[in-house]
Amino acid sequence: MTRTPGTRLLVVDDDATHREMLQTLLADWGYRTECAEDGETAVTLCRETPFDLILMDLRMGGMSGIGALREIRAYNPAIPILIMTAYSNVESAVEAIKSGAYDYLTKPLDFEELRLTLARALDHAALRDENAALKTTLAASFDPAGIIGQSPPMHQLMDMLASIAPSEATVLVTGESGTGKELIARAIHANSQRLHGPYVTVNCAALSEALLESELFGHEKGAFTGAERRREGRFQSADKGTIFLDEIGETSLAMQAKLLRAIQEREIQRVGSDQTLRVDVRIIAATNRDLWAEVEAGRFRQDLYYRLNVVTLHVPPLRERVEDIPLLAGHFLRRFTEKNGKPVKGFTPQAMDRLLKHGWPGNVRELENAVERAVVLLVGEYVSERELPQNIADGDEDMPCAVPRFNGMTLEEIERAAILDAMDASEGNKSEAARRLGITRKTLHAKLNRYADGEP
Repeated sequence: MTRTPGTRLLVVDDDATHREMLQTLLADWGYRTECAEDGETAVTLCRETPFDLILMDLRMGGMSGIGALREIRAYNPAIPILIMTAYSNVESAVEAIKSGAYDYLTKPLDFEELRLTLARALDHAALRDENAALKTTLAASFDPAGIIGQSPPMHQLMDMLASIAPSEATVLVTGESGTGKELIARAIHANSQRLHGPYVTVNCAALSEALLESELFGHEKGAFTGAERRREGRFQSADKGTIFLDEIGETSLAMQAKLLRAIQEREIQRVGSDQTLRVDVRIIAATNRDLWAEVEAGRFRQDLYYRLNVVTLHVPPLRERVEDIPLLAGHFLRRFTEKNGKPVKGFTPQAMDRLLKHGWPGNVRELENAVERAVVLLVGEYVSERELPQNIADGDEDMPCAVPRFNGMTLEEIERAAILDAMDASEGNKSEAARRLGITRKTLHAKLNRYADGEP
């Protein structure tokens, strides 16, 4: 370690001779050193002085080393503390480690071991502080770009966003329909080094294979019927910027092969041309499918999956971030009251209760539509249950896997109803249905096969 000027250590030992020897030795190594003869004094000094490390004897008169360790760490848990102990007290030293000591050294001290352990502990503390400072800087400079949420899953997502946005890494954004995957992609671009470059979006599910190829890579004049002039593709339009490939799981295997080359080599060819063009783009892809399950089913290329899956961001469904519903509902209410020129003040407690209890299979998009509908229909100043969609107001479909009324049904019938309901809510996507039910895809597949064979 390169010691910064003023690195300050505290030596705590009730043996005056040993204490003075250590103070002299540490001074020769370039450390500023203060001493304490007991645990009580050490605790008092640590409240007054920002020491970088403490070297403390385990057994002392009065407050023990472990007692002082616990009090100091309760006040300042970041400071590294090295415990000194005789060979016969190693068991107690292990207890000190469990109480938060960085390490322990046995007496008589091996000076070379002491020097290395000091350096390692100080390096560890410096790296921890550097990481904390970097995280604070990233968080302070990160623009959430319209992302709303204070729930733990969203805090975790935002921390990941702040870390990866400045990089050039390819990002795969996963999540159910309506969770806001494109908003995440825009936030990555807005906080990247490519901020001032173009941001280009392509919905891979909205176009046929032939049209998608032309849309992505462009075409030459006469390449196909209707190609009356050369056209630049979206990859070229995104040069020096970011391209967002939405619903990439919907592409054909043939298109995936062409995308693989573009992503791997950053090279494209216009339809009808043999010329290779270089493009400088950052790639963000999104899907509501389980791509690995698609790979296993032979519907998605494994090599493309690994190219896309450099960093994965999963956007949680709204039912897993219920505490964000009031924030999101309030945001949409302000937007649509301003748009429609209505003096709406808020939601009634009953209306907010229905919003909180609904399962939101359509996620944030469904909530946005529900609030817009309520504002349009509202006559008074507060949105009530009457203005909400009927299924929300009545409490229908509160949970995406809600079991139909099952009075008189057997346990097997209830299980079957829940599984079939989950398949409906997932639009036949077995991986998503299994995730909703909290079971493995293999288990779900076995149960569905059993139902297909007419078994209960």
